[in-house]
Amino acid sequence: MTISGTDCVQWHRCQLIQGGDGPYCFEKAVVMRHDLGRMGEERKTEVFQLLRCKAREVCGLKMMRRGNEQKGVPLIRLTLLMRRGSRAFKNGTAVADVFAKECARVKGCILSVVQSEDLSFCDQVRVMTNTDIVASPHGAQLTNMLFMDRGSSIMEFFPKGWLEHAGIGQYVFHWMANQLMMKHQGAWWDSIGNECPLPEQELECFLFHKDGQVGHNGTYFAEWARKVLNQVRISKLEEASKKPQPISSACQC
Repeated sequence: MTISGTDCVQWHRCQLIQGGDGPYCFEKAVVMRHDLGRMGEERKTEVFQLLRCKAREVCGLKMMRRGNEQKGVPLIRLTLLMRRGSRAFKNGTAVADVFAKECARVKGCILSVVQSEDLSFCDQVRVMTNTDIVASPHGAQLTNMLFMDRGSSIMEFFPKGWLEHAGIGQYVFHWMANQLMMKHQGAWWDSIGNECPLPEQELECFLFHKDGQVGHNGTYFAEWARKVLNQVRISKLEEASKKPQPISSACQC
């Protein structure tokens, strides 16, 4: 099969793996010989929508009723997606308290604090399907933004040293959000922590900071969360005024 005039995609049949923590397979797998850059924007949108749709269908979310508003008030689902070990928040409780206070200021805001490692595959799909804003440290758990609706928002956090030494690869989730037609609302890079003992050696400095943990700045986080929540609230109010909201957020396969 060719896409946009290239031979970069091959289709292979496979069996759906039910349950467990292993890989999940949905009817067909896409094998990329080059990268997404050779696919047209329209085709990429179709592929992402299909992946999102199939995951929701397998996890029983196809006809789930999200409820975009309640008594005229838009519901804003804010998920703080945590991780353990490297690039975890040093004080997750303090970070959660900041987001909880800002969420409480916005009528219709619902905060979920979720530990990514504790979720099964379908739990991950369910959590992200019901998320309008995800706030999370940089890490593999952010790939689950795939299961969020288009137009959703991402807030990303980095340990000290990443801005200076991680190179262009640290923007991978920014690029992913753009490809998924979502809103990457920026990132915060920690500036407090140990200094690299070999500042003239770029690679050594990155390895020194790579698995560091993320601190917090309560004032900045509060202002940032307030700004994003307000943007999402206004966007939802505008959407509600234009047309009735669909019963289900599930896509059509």
